[in-house]
Amino acid sequence: MTYDECVKGLGSDKKFYVKSRFAVCDGASFLQTWTRNGRPVGTSMFNVRAVGTIAKNSRTITFQYHFTDFTTAGTTGAAAMPITLKADIPQSRPSGARYTRGGTLPGTKTFTQLKAQRTFEETVTAKPGQGSGSADLLFAVYEPAISYTPPAPWKLSGALGGKLFMLAPRWDAASYLANSTGGGTPDKKGAVTFSYVTPLTLSAKQGAEEQAEAAHIRQAFLVPQDTKPYMSAKKIPGQTAKEPLHRTVSATRIDKNRAAAVKQRKRYWGADYTQGGTLECDEYPFASTYEGAAEPEFDADAKEFNFSAKPMAKDDNKAGGLILKSFYAKNRIIDGMDDGFIVGIVS
Repeated sequence: MTYDECVKGLGSDKKFYVKSRFAVCDGASFLQTWTRNGRPVGTSMFNVRAVGTIAKNSRTITFQYHFTDFTTAGTTGAAAMPITLKADIPQSRPSGARYTRGGTLPGTKTFTQLKAQRTFEETVTAKPGQGSGSADLLFAVYEPAISYTPPAPWKLSGALGGKLFMLAPRWDAASYLANSTGGGTPDKKGAVTFSYVTPLTLSAKQGAEEQAEAAHIRQAFLVPQDTKPYMSAKKIPGQTAKEPLHRTVSATRIDKNRAAAVKQRKRYWGADYTQGGTLECDEYPFASTYEGAAEPEFDADAKEFNFSAKPMAKDDNKAGGLILKSFYAKNRIIDGMDDGFIVGIVS
């Protein structure tokens, strides 16, 4: 993400902008009110924008910090005011992870120096083997903070800085995702993303290759009572970040999800619902998710029949499946409840 993309994405009122799981930015304005004898005599201001980007199949995040829009009004001591940028990693899961950090963060510089230099960069890398589970998952909190103090004998009213929000980085080395071997370099296997419930966007517009599947999911979202199997309190997940879908790579669970969906198709459309092989079974939530049709077999609290199944032309069903597969790979969606995604339908 470029600086200009960040500025455009933030607009005039947003504090955070997500372009993708690999490009995010945050912005904050810092206003100082200068006082003498307890009375305000001037103001100064500057903006900071932090842009985080990740190269394809990389374990390194690059953070760029842009100091801009320096202004003063009235009488101030802003020119000599020391400003400090720190970026801490106060938490890791699992704890005790070690990170390699590089770049040229400014440390402490004056208002005047930052106005002249403006842009700084830091890189953060975590080696594989520090995470948990088969996917070697490592989560961290990355926390940039700005602080400043008035040069003597000046005084400032109000806060003396603040923190910028940044999405939590997540490293993995899942065997079913790209760069699982590091190209022969074990220390480089896997990649990092920003933790974000990303949307799978499907088009229900005329001519879209996934039109039939998108229309099916839209119906399941808007009028679930009209889908099969019937269930009066049906509320199908995947519509909001509070109730996302979660990927499974378990062949057993995927097969059970498909079998449960096929059972209902046969129940409502008969044993020959495929019409000689021209139709296939389309189900939502997807068979490759924990929320699939067989969820009650694995979770006693899950509602039975909280899914939609219907026959669909083989080519239409295949197109939707390929888009989902590509989405998983492109966004590094991992198996389990530590990752989630939602589905958005464009009409």
